[in-house]
Amino acid sequence: MDKNNNHKNSLTSGTHQGQAVEIAARIIFTICAFFAVLAVISITLYMIANGTPAIFKVGIKEILFSTEWKPTAQDASFGILYVILTSVVGTVMAIVLGVPIGLLTAVFLAEVAPKKLAAVVKPAVELLAGIPSVIYGLLGLMILNPLMYRLEKALFQGSETHQFTGGANLISAVLVLAIMILPTVINISESALHAVAPELKASSLALGASHMQTIFRVMIPAAKSGIMTAVVLGVGRAIGEAMAISLVSGSSVNLPLPFNSVRFLTTAIVSEMGYASGLHRQVLFTIGLVLFVFIMLINITLNGILKKGERDDDQKNER
Repeated sequence: MDKNNNHKNSLTSGTHQGQAVEIAARIIFTICAFFAVLAVISITLYMIANGTPAIFKVGIKEILFSTEWKPTAQDASFGILYVILTSVVGTVMAIVLGVPIGLLTAVFLAEVAPKKLAAVVKPAVELLAGIPSVIYGLLGLMILNPLMYRLEKALFQGSETHQFTGGANLISAVLVLAIMILPTVINISESALHAVAPELKASSLALGASHMQTIFRVMIPAAKSGIMTAVVLGVGRAIGEAMAISLVSGSSVNLPLPFNSVRFLTTAIVSEMGYASGLHRQVLFTIGLVLFVFIMLINITLNGILKKGERDDDQKNER
């Protein structure tokens, strides 16, 4: 009897301890989630509070749809249309270039490469993720820009209208951004491919599909949720980068043509915040607000597309 009572007491004590741990863990997780949400709300309110005054003083039409950027002139102009277009075009081009390369590299590491070769390539990819952005900018400045300048001189030789940039142009910025998003796309896409149920691959091969058919028709569609996450994070990395592209883009406000020196939203803030004051400084905060809204819209759009795809898949499965 005494042994049974002791056993019951120990079980009861263990149950109470387990419940206490679960309650404590739930409280800690809730507090962490609360602070994460609070941080997002605080940043949003701060950007709205500091970014909207210039809109009322200058006018949203003048800021968003004018192409003249002369903040220090006597008759100041604060148009950022070319800057917005540059960020849109540069980000899209970097994603179009970087995502296919990153996805195919992830497929190679996850499904094609021998284990010994993958063991060498994967640390190299992870090393790319750890390189500071300013190093990418310096490498682009010393290696990529001279190559672009040679190409520029060859293409526009004898031109009287082209303004030579020394290789600091939109193409250089796009190439640097595409390289910088590769580690994010590769690592997350590879993890998504590894997470695909082995039964799907085995079933496809058993039905007579080749290895490549299985990869592109079964595994990649099954891993599209993780791949879309990689794209979203890649977009965030590309559009939020400042230091690297400020070194290779030329940082001049121009129409985003391939061989034009251009300025992105991020570089506009970085290059002028140090000496800006008054209305000029307020407009730079407005540029930050535009960038913030831009990133939010991209994330919402991509997440909406992802959820729609998941709903369509669920409907197909139900049928």
